[in-house]
Amino acid sequence: RAQIHRIFKGLLGLLPIILIKSKMHLSRIARVAAVRAPLQRAASTGIYNTPMHQNVKDLISKWIDTEINPNVNAWEEAQIFPAKKVFKQLGNLGLLGLNKPTDCGGLGLDYSFQVLMAEELGRIACGSVPMAIGVQTDMATPALARFGSKLVKEQFLRPTITGDFVSCIGVSEVGAGSDVSQIKTFARKDGDDYVINGGKMWITNGHQADWMCLLANTGGGEGPHFNKSLICLPLDTKGVTRVRKLDKLGMRSSDTAEFVFEDVRVPQTFRIGEEGKGFSYQMIQFQEERLFAAAGALKVMETSIQQTIDYTSSRIIFGKPLIANQLLSDSTRELMLQRLCNSDLQSFKPRLSHSALSSTVRPRPGSQARM
Repeated sequence: RAQIHRIFKGLLGLLPIILIKSKMHLSRIARVAAVRAPLQRAASTGIYNTPMHQNVKDLISKWIDTEINPNVNAWEEAQIFPAKKVFKQLGNLGLLGLNKPTDCGGLGLDYSFQVLMAEELGRIACGSVPMAIGVQTDMATPALARFGSKLVKEQFLRPTITGDFVSCIGVSEVGAGSDVSQIKTFARKDGDDYVINGGKMWITNGHQADWMCLLANTGGGEGPHFNKSLICLPLDTKGVTRVRKLDKLGMRSSDTAEFVFEDVRVPQTFRIGEEGKGFSYQMIQFQEERLFAAAGALKVMETSIQQTIDYTSSRIIFGKPLIANQLLSDSTRELMLQRLCNSDLQSFKPRLSHSALSSTVRPRPGSQARM
């Protein structure tokens, strides 16, 4: 009887632990269900479930495997990749204008195809090349495609879509990056021209680019948000100096340049849209940039998790694989669920039916995706 009493007392002592463990288990089930819900919503939209989406995905995948990944290590070592050659390949495949207007050589598809492309480019074995492509498709050209005149579209957008031009975006300066309103580069009117003075810093594709989508102060307006304009600037124009190609810790094969502009003269017809609306155009343009960057991170996350699983499964310590460690296995499981949750990025598609760049699109989708 005394022994039974001790056993019963011991079981009572274990009861709080059992209850805590049960609560933790139920909490984990709830957490898993919560992170799976967005994936189920995204899947229900059928965003990538058409034969055309699959064809585009296969086309990109084959191009990456045959033309890009075999060369990545050499390009990273050389600290540059052949942007003109690579972009011409993409142009020939029709991949630089998936969601661009058909009257400029684009395919006129909805933005889900651009998200698909960004995600697939995450399969490239470095970050430099996808970033450079993103500048061409989603950073330097969205405002031009939507607000540009027929003249500037023909002169700059069409050859960019075909891959004959390499583009870059000129916003950041030494003293102004995050606070775009504080840029100092100025475009002064002189007859039918703008005369541009100033400089730009940290310009991706800048060393090889043919033209820049330049944000500059053009005067007028009330305050720093209404005195700027976007201008298409040919980089072989007199007075444009590529000061240097920057040496970076990462993204080694992506060329990043510093520019100085001294009395650079371009016609006012090279302006994108209305004068004084450049800041607004750029804020809208940033939305596609952020969506592209967020979508491009999905495959990188997936690959990183899978490589971690492969390594920790094969690495044996104290007679068992590392992945058998509860902390590692739980952490890996949580990362996998977060990756699934991030697929909810695709649910932005209904709000971006034709293009992410729309006067009706608020900053929320791109900003959410960036976070």
